[in-house]
Amino acid sequence: MESIWLEYAWALLILIGLEGLLSADNALVLAVIAKHLPEEQKKRAINYGILLAFIFRFAALFAISFIANVWQIQAVGAAYLLYLGLNHVIKSLFGKDNKNAHNDKAKEVAGKGFGPTVGKIALADLAFAIDSILAAVALALGLPDSPLDDFGGMDGGQFIVVVLGGIAGLVLIKFAATWFVQLLEKRPALEITAYAIVAWVGVKLAIITLSHEDIGILDPHFPHSTAWTTIFYGVLVGIALIGWFAPRNKSKPNG
Repeated sequence: MESIWLEYAWALLILIGLEGLLSADNALVLAVIAKHLPEEQKKRAINYGILLAFIFRFAALFAISFIANVWQIQAVGAAYLLYLGLNHVIKSLFGKDNKNAHNDKAKEVAGKGFGPTVGKIALADLAFAIDSILAAVALALGLPDSPLDDFGGMDGGQFIVVVLGGIAGLVLIKFAATWFVQLLEKRPALEITAYAIVAWVGVKLAIITLSHEDIGILDPHFPHSTAWTTIFYGVLVGIALIGWFAPRNKSKPNG
């Protein structure tokens, strides 16, 4: 029995690390989406984003079996993250430059008031909540059954691991969001990095969707395989490092 709890403790440490990565991504996206708002509204929008992240992740905990079994939910989350990420990356890399770009950006920001910004944050939070819970469930289901009663459609011990991992992720979002707001001022290249990470998490959700038993395009075990896990986190870290070490592009507006 003692060996089972040691295995649970090790799995929880790994899960906290995974949730930390996803929470950092979530916090960075909150900061990027709200960055165009005035300072007071920006803080309010990020606080709403953190609150929504709490709500969605706890709601997802009690809908684990639904989220894990309904591929349409996963597909919607994947599609939204892919659109949100790729749309921004493509516009940033291949869009117009110079004064026209500044004018277009000004018009775009003017159309993004507080309400629409919070709505965009809510959709991003929901998609990240789905991905977070799916990652936690995938890890927890690999654990042996515990002597605890079932809860939430899962073994009680496995459910506790998922809950504790989720709480750790939420705590990290709370502290990381404010830090990322300050960091974006110093390293503006992280904005496009954040959206690239969003798109990559969308790819991950798409892989999970395509491996669902009702779709059957990919092997159902592939999303949880060592190979895909290594590829996913390797690319994730690679994107983050490129963004971190990218030169600061301080463009001077034409006067």
